[in-house]
Amino acid sequence: MASMSRKLVNVLRVQLNLKSCHRHNSSASKLVYSEHGDPIKVIQRETEPLADPKSDEVLVKMLASPVNPADINTIQGKYPVRPPLPAVPGNEGVGEVVRVGPGVTDLKEGDRVVPLVNALGTWRTHTLLCKNNVLKVPKKLGLVEAATLTVNPCTAYRMLRDFVDLKPGDTVIQNGANSACGQNVIQICRAWGLRSVNIVRDRAGIDELRGFLKDIGANYVLTEEELRKTDIFKSKEIERPKLALNCVGGQNALEILRHLQKGSTMVTYGGMSREPVMIPTSALIFKDLRIKGFWMTEWSKRNADSIDRFEMFEELISMMTNNELQGPAFKMVSFDQYKEALMNTMTIKGMIGKKYILEFK
Repeated sequence: MASMSRKLVNVLRVQLNLKSCHRHNSSASKLVYSEHGDPIKVIQRETEPLADPKSDEVLVKMLASPVNPADINTIQGKYPVRPPLPAVPGNEGVGEVVRVGPGVTDLKEGDRVVPLVNALGTWRTHTLLCKNNVLKVPKKLGLVEAATLTVNPCTAYRMLRDFVDLKPGDTVIQNGANSACGQNVIQICRAWGLRSVNIVRDRAGIDELRGFLKDIGANYVLTEEELRKTDIFKSKEIERPKLALNCVGGQNALEILRHLQKGSTMVTYGGMSREPVMIPTSALIFKDLRIKGFWMTEWSKRNADSIDRFEMFEELISMMTNNELQGPAFKMVSFDQYKEALMNTMTIKGMIGKKYILEFK
């Protein structure tokens, strides 16, 4: 009997040792930059051992993480957010909880989560995160929708909600309409009964792009050249916009500005043309136009624990799971091929029309 007990103890010891060895030999892979510069040159892939989560932490296996222009600018050192170096890039993504710390009761193994805090470094196969820095999302939420939830849909939502008291039937005009944020603006406008006029740059395949944007809810899709000549507002075919959303700047911003109603607002949230926003004095004095700026990162910091933030997430997720709001046009790229995603996001042409998303398998 004693001999059997010793054998059982020895078997348990071997099993525990095997588990211990497996835990400490397991490693994660991540992208890292130690200096600012060209992402293709400064990004390196590294491995690190997997650690057990502390009391209030969860170990998350990343499933997908997009490459956003802001991520590129951060690596280049051109963005206001500057994580201490060396840093792992990536602000967005979706992952699956694979282990929870002893103090975590509201999350469990198998739950899907997205990061709630900027610059957590999502371009990695695994990450340890504080339970308060993640939001649990339903598994029925699509992988692309979950991975891209916290930036572009939220930006579109807040700009449509916070600056003008819009009512069903009101008109919104935007440039950069084929961008990920622009696609969200179109779909939210449709869901809320707003009418959208969407400006894109002329290009090869413009008819296909026009058809795609109309399929997701755009009322009008005009090129920059068509906007200069259009009479849809003068003829009252559609009411002049109460809100303009600008992510281009330069002459294009001026063109959408001149079509606004008196007392309307233009919100600038990007500058793809790298040209300044020029506002005529007459637009300020005689049309009483309001010129505002918006940065989702700052809004999230100020409203980290606000009811408004979590009501926004709830409404967006509901729209997504009810097929009212779909993720952007995208291409999944294997984590091993991360340079493809970097190079395509770095282009300044702004006409790719799809989001590159790192996929972790």
